[in-house]
Amino acid sequence: MHIPVMLNEVIDSLNIKPDGIYVDLTLGRAGHAEAILKNIVNGKLIAFDKDKIAIEESRGRLVEVNNHFQLIHSDFKNFKDELAKLGIKKVDGIIADLGVSSPQLENKDRGFSYNKDGYLDMRMNQDQSLKAWDIVNNWSEEDIVNIFINNADVKMPKRIANAIIKNRPINSTLELVETIKSCLPAKIIRQKNPAKTVFQAIRVAVNNELESLECILKDSIDLLNPNGVLAIITFHSIEDRIVKNFFGDLIKSKHDPKIPIQEEKKFFVKVLYPKEEEILTNKRARSAKLRILHKI
Repeated sequence: MHIPVMLNEVIDSLNIKPDGIYVDLTLGRAGHAEAILKNIVNGKLIAFDKDKIAIEESRGRLVEVNNHFQLIHSDFKNFKDELAKLGIKKVDGIIADLGVSSPQLENKDRGFSYNKDGYLDMRMNQDQSLKAWDIVNNWSEEDIVNIFINNADVKMPKRIANAIIKNRPINSTLELVETIKSCLPAKIIRQKNPAKTVFQAIRVAVNNELESLECILKDSIDLLNPNGVLAIITFHSIEDRIVKNFFGDLIKSKHDPKIPIQEEKKFFVKVLYPKEEEILTNKRARSAKLRILHKI
């Protein structure tokens, strides 16, 4: 069962107006979307997902709340253009939960899990051609090392990339896990399952997640109404650093602090962490961080 992470904190931070327009960039199984929709009376919720299955399964759940929503099958990096097609130029709140949804992880055929044996897929949008199999079996050693370094904190990336090249073809998730473990010292394997960061790095590359994240951050600023809110839930240090630095640049003083100029602030930022009781009931929340940007 998919439990939305930091649900209460997200809803509180959005401060939903009954007639406002809100965007959920990562619909998933509609955990956050359902809670937002319950607070909308005359407004609208627009929700995006690359996964057609998520769109169809969420539709029935949301219809039971009300009909003030529209679901769009698209990479969230396109959300500004998609909203323009609907005549929407400004919104009151935007939420993005950057984690992989539980149904995707639990379905071995999707290839996201390093604990279940399945085909090396990892596509969130199953209409796209690039799969994890293509990266593992066709990409150069240099390119694989680069995604290990840029997309996750993979330990000994060159050694793992070299092992992948030597053991091709690798067709399944557990074959890849075995390849990873076979080339690493026992000490590293005991500390933490090394497959976790390798799978993260490949998944991020398959779905172009970091570039898409940078796109939505820039476009969100243009779209937010005054008093609008952008809320992003991150789960690993690479994506969190992108969000942190982007928000930080927006609130950074543009003047020399020694010069006594009163600077008008346009944004303020908050960071929230999951409560201990949530972590106990939902292990996905353990690494979550909610960064909130308010447009003044």
